[in-house]
Amino acid sequence: MDLTRLTALLGLPRPGDRPVAVDWSRVESWLGLTLPGDYKALFSGHGPLDIGEFVWLHGPCVQEARFDYTRWLRETHRSCRIASREAPPYEPPALHPETGGLLAWGETRAESVLFWDTGANDDPDRWPVVLHDPDSARAGRNPWQRYDHTLTETLAALLTSGLELPGGGRLGPLPATARRTAFLPEPAPWAPPETEPEAVRAERRAALTEGTDLAALTRLVPPPASPYLGTGRTWDELYEALGTRLPAEYVALMERYGAGCWAEWLRFFEPLGAGDAGLVEEVEWRLDTYRELRAEFPEFNPLATWPEPGGFLPFADSIDGDQLGWLTEGDPERWQLIVHPRHADQGPPLSGGLVDTLLEWSRGRLRAEGLPGLDAADDPLDFVRFQPWGDSEG
Repeated sequence: MDLTRLTALLGLPRPGDRPVAVDWSRVESWLGLTLPGDYKALFSGHGPLDIGEFVWLHGPCVQEARFDYTRWLRETHRSCRIASREAPPYEPPALHPETGGLLAWGETRAESVLFWDTGANDDPDRWPVVLHDPDSARAGRNPWQRYDHTLTETLAALLTSGLELPGGGRLGPLPATARRTAFLPEPAPWAPPETEPEAVRAERRAALTEGTDLAALTRLVPPPASPYLGTGRTWDELYEALGTRLPAEYVALMERYGAGCWAEWLRFFEPLGAGDAGLVEEVEWRLDTYRELRAEFPEFNPLATWPEPGGFLPFADSIDGDQLGWLTEGDPERWQLIVHPRHADQGPPLSGGLVDTLLEWSRGRLRAEGLPGLDAADDPLDFVRFQPWGDSEG
């Protein structure tokens, strides 16, 4: 089946659907690959698609807080690589940007991912499709299934006969339907990420192994020009509202970086904010919630809470709901850090101070509940970044 017959079978184009503007030369230059013609024609003409109410065809576009092509490729390739390695002995195949590596173009509602094998043929229009099945990986089976089909042939098979899955069973046949992906109703044009200057990257790479304290951290993770601390309070007013001063290294860290998100994971509250995102308000709300949980499930929530002696005082959280804070025993300069994990039992305090903990975590050397480590194949520089909150985000 050719692309013309496939789109007719799917009822494309649909009335009201607008094409998506894609600068394919820019996309292909960034990828270092020429992409299959059927894919470019399908995506340019119809945009991100939900096919058969089960398969999403993704492509170079963005929609705020919902999808970014650059991030989706990176995170999809990484998660499949890790899942495959955790299903021994199935070492993952090469994945883009490795030469000849697999390149993702879609996924299913069952979390399977569809790739091209870019090393199988010099002609991208003949690249075969490869599927990664997470259910097989979780069951310890080989999660990879290769089909001798192009993208068009794969979609046609999904609508007619279905495709064999690695762990048995079939994907499809699916209904011959296609519509704009529901969570991408207004996809915007994609642009490649800015390239980090070589000198800056070399300086950051040196900081992966050299230096200590805040000086090394700022080399590894450049701070914003204007740290955002929030508005409404001074440091003295913060201490008065909390009923305690805070460790000096926390103040120094915040005055260099401000509130924001580390490694797209760990979010620091606004220390001087006086609104919903302010540290005082966050502490009050989170400790009220913790006390309620402790009253009902004390075995999972054993910590005392500030201002109880040695009580837990949170100042940051993860996107997964873990909380990072101090055990307020004695002088603030001697407070121990601790993570209250959302999905695990309470662990012991961390061994280092705040800055050293951030530095070692950013270097990929620290693993703790609530502070996930990097995979062995990850380059820390691809993950270590700080995104400051702005006035509009505060």
